[in-house]
Parts: sequence; C-alpha cells; structure tokens
Amino acid sequence: MITIWKLAPSIAAGNTLVIKTPELCPLYGQKLAELIREAGFPPGVINIVCGLGSVAGQRLAEHPTVRKISFTGSPAVGRQILAASAKTNLKKVTLELGGKGPSVVFDDADIENALFWTMIGITANNGQICVAGSRIYVQSTIYDRFVQEFSQRSREAVHGDPLLGTTTKGPVISAGQRDRIMSYVDKGKEGGARLLHGGEKLPGKGHFVANTAFADVAQDSAIMQEEVFGPFASIASFETEEEVIAKSNGTSYGLSAAVFTSNLDRAFRVTEAIEAGQVTVNIWGTVNANTPFGGVKESGFGREMGKEALDEWTIPKVVKWHIVRK
Repeated sequence: MITIWKLAPSIAAGNTLVIKTPELCPLYGQKLAELIREAGFPPGVINIVCGLGSVAGQRLAEHPTVRKISFTGSPAVGRQILAASAKTNLKKVTLELGGKGPSVVFDDADIENALFWTMIGITANNGQICVAGSRIYVQSTIYDRFVQEFSQRSREAVHGDPLLGTTTKGPVISAGQRDRIMSYVDKGKEGGARLLHGGEKLPGKGHFVANTAFADVAQDSAIMQEEVFGPFASIASFETEEEVIAKSNGTSYGLSAAVFTSNLDRAFRVTEAIEAGQVTVNIWGTVNANTPFGGVKESGFGREMGKEALDEWTIPKVVKWHIVRK
C-alpha cells in the first residue's frame, strides 16, 4: 500500500523510479515487478531492488544521480538519508518517520464507538503501523469503566496462522521486533505503570506477542514517549481539555491522532490544537486517496496522496520572456 502511495504520483509526474523493498518483507516487490511487466510499462521506468538498507538503501541515498528519495521508516534511518542528501547532490527528500499517536476519549463520547476504534487503533496489523493509536487518554470520569472494558476486549484475540479464518491475531514481523516489544514491557513495569493485560510471548510457530496494555502511565515514561511498533497501548487519565491537548502534543512525534467526543465545538478546538498531520474525529486512522498524509515534528515532512503528493515529485520551473517588437 505505501509503495503504491509513492509509485503512483511519481510515475504520473513523469519520473522513473527505483523501489528498494524492506529487507524483512521483499517478496511483495517481486510480485509487484511481475504485475508491472504484465501491465506493459517500458523497461527501466519502474525498477525494484531488494537488499539490506545499510547497503542498497545507503547506496541509493548517496548516489549522485538520484534526484529524489521518499522514505517511510524509522527516525534514525530518516536522519541518515537526510544527511546523505546534504553530503552529496542535495537530492529532494520526503520522510514519514513513524508516530506515537494519541487517541483522546472525552466523557461525552459514545463509549462503545470509542472502545471499538481505540482497540482497533493499537491492534490492527499488530500495532505495526505508523498511525497506531498507542497513547490513549481517557477523561477521569469514565476512566475506570473504559480501562476495564478495553482490557477485557483486548484479551479476546485468537492468535495463530493469519491465513486461517478463525485467526484474529498473527505474529509480529521478526524475532527482533518481538524482543523489542518485550523490552518495553520491562520498561513499563520498571516505570511503575499498571499492567492491564498481556506482556508475554505466545506459543506457536511464529513470533507471537500478546496484546498488551498499561494503565496509569506517566507522561514522561518511555512507554508513553517512544514508538514501540507493536500491540502495546499506554493509557492515562486527564481532567481538562487543556491538559489533554498538552499531553497529546507532549512527544517528539506528530503523525496522526484521534478525538472522541459528541461536542462539535470541542472537536473543532481540540483537532485544531493537536500537532499532527491528520486528526480523525470519532473514528481512528482513516486514510483517503484524495487527502494528503504525512507528519510534523519528528514524524517527518512531505505528503503522500492528495494533489499535494504531486508537489513532492515535481519541481516548479519558471520561464520568462521579453518580447521585442520590431
């Protein structure tokens, strides 16, 4: 999906393209190459390269004839790409570098709807999604009820082979990612947060991690500030609108956020105040082909989708004429 976000506007704007697939999931790129050839694209217009980021990715970032890099991934690698651009040909760069999305639940929200979307927001794709609603702020008047019901529903996942219809939870992408998630379980416990559920590996053929949530999480704790990239929710209460806006903006990220309320005026105030590339109201994580998607702060810069995506793959040029009349 993210590859197509980049491929479509790039080709529409008249560029040729090199796609470097992620080293942990390269096979989709081979299938895409088959479809590109079947569709009749001329040779050399869309090229797909598989390889390690530290080798193939770095070479592309440093190559003097590459004019543009569009990258989705970690802030650390994004910084390396930006540095490579600065040291070589000043190639144009757009970066989408993850997030720590807040989901804000006010006490006037439809609580069933809020529970549904906040749970989907941190379990979809096992939380391995840049717009994951990994921080959940709930107004104190409904906090205890919300936490109890959220935890109960999150425990009901059935893990196993993701190709089976009975499975609702597959494995995370690698042993390394599973271990990273487990390291944040330890950080949550060490930070004094209350483990609601999960926090353990699950049996089976694959790198399974239980849906995990901590409650009463301090704003400055690692599990509230750092992207875990797993089915890992950090939940905290708030009293006032001003307080939750400050908490929502209180990380280095700014990709996506969700607000749940039945008060239209409040929805306008809070969505305007939250620092994020996109904010949804009474729903989580929707993306649309006709609206721009991207982040602010350390979530990166540049936009994909919408007409704004074409701006990332073109460069304005002005030609001025002086007509001499004889």
